[in-house]
Amino acid sequence: MPSNIMVVGSTNMDMVVNTSHIPVPGETVLADSFFMNPGGKGANQAVTIARLGGTVQFISKVGNDVFGRQASRMFDMEGVNTKHLFSDGELPSGVALITVEKSGENSIVVAPGANANLMPDDLKPAYSDINNSNILLMQLEIPIETVKFLSDYAASKNIRVVLNPAPAVILEDELLKKIDIITPNMIEAELISGIKVNNIEDVKNAAKRIHEKGVKTVIVTVGPLGAVVYNDGEINVVASPKVTPVDTTAAGDVFNGALVVALAENRSVLESTRFACIAASVSVTRKGAQSSIPYRNELMGELFSIESKET
Repeated sequence: MPSNIMVVGSTNMDMVVNTSHIPVPGETVLADSFFMNPGGKGANQAVTIARLGGTVQFISKVGNDVFGRQASRMFDMEGVNTKHLFSDGELPSGVALITVEKSGENSIVVAPGANANLMPDDLKPAYSDINNSNILLMQLEIPIETVKFLSDYAASKNIRVVLNPAPAVILEDELLKKIDIITPNMIEAELISGIKVNNIEDVKNAAKRIHEKGVKTVIVTVGPLGAVVYNDGEINVVASPKVTPVDTTAAGDVFNGALVVALAENRSVLESTRFACIAASVSVTRKGAQSSIPYRNELMGELFSIESKET
């Protein structure tokens, strides 16, 4: 039986435009299309967990507005437990402005809204449910104060802490020491480690440096190449299936959600990373954030199809 997973993070409404290319400063580009899609890193990861068969509770804060009410209904439909979805009486729900170019790459600007007001004091009603969790998954679209508080709290309760350090910021070593698994992309790994990252060898060195700062397991996502895993003193490269990307929005969130689902099923770190790479590769072949998240039956039979490359 899968373990209980607690996700604490952001809920946004994504406003997406598809363009021929991402504009440079001062340039105006006519969009090919526009649509709105539920998003937010925390929400995307919680929905991923639910669709892939995990048992998930989600702690977040939304505005007392139409986007907040839509998010609540959507979570109910997805099977995400939102007992602790808080409503902010002053700030609006978060929104993200996303530009997707024809290659599938994107540029994102986030207005956090109520997400920026999810503070440690808000979490008091959720303590008992957090205590009953086996894995705590967080990102950085909520206040760093809250991330630090929860990392300390989870460590004191022997709850496994997984941090997706996005958006990229410099993190204190004291926080890193409380993290069991961290999942930066190459940009985030460079910022956290202080090592310039240009290739896979640089990624390996950055992963080692982050581990030296106190994180037990480091998983650096490297886009279509898959992920570099530093665990138990060993470095492995886990390949990702070759696909033609349509939209990379939320690929990292799908990776993280799939990762913790597999970990909750007591799979090894490498097996869990393979599963996460497969799920993320499916998501980039579809448009949108939550609209791109696969279901478990779409991944059946694929978990052991990719062999890791030990180096």
